[in-house]
Amino acid sequence: MAKCKINEFTAVTKALGDPNRVRALLALLRRELCVCQVVELLGLAPSTVSKHMAILKQAGLVESRKEGRWVYYRAAASEVPEEVKEVLKWVSSCCSSSREAQEDRRSLKAILSMDPEQLCQLQGTRY
Repeated sequence: MAKCKINEFTAVTKALGDPNRVRALLALLRRELCVCQVVELLGLAPSTVSKHMAILKQAGLVESRKEGRWVYYRAAASEVPEEVKEVLKWVSSCCSSSREAQEDRRSLKAILSMDPEQLCQLQGTRY
């Protein structure tokens, strides 16, 4: 197993140091989500969610792709170090059964039933 560097370690611990980032990561462990869906799930401003996602991405815990004007995030999967895979498993095993994670799964069902275009328009009136 490769040894991780201190800056990689601190990036991961920083990413996991915020409950909203952990909630986003838990949701992304289950499926890919558009950033507007993450905004709706967390109930935060789009700019705040973008900062959270950038921190998770910098830590190597999530990956993103752009499709037109949409940005989608998912838990890191392709060619990630074993340590990152272990962190993702640890987050899932520690937090998936929490009350917050259960509530987020219920909320996400409703969010996924909404058209992303309409969701973004709705958020534009709120933020």
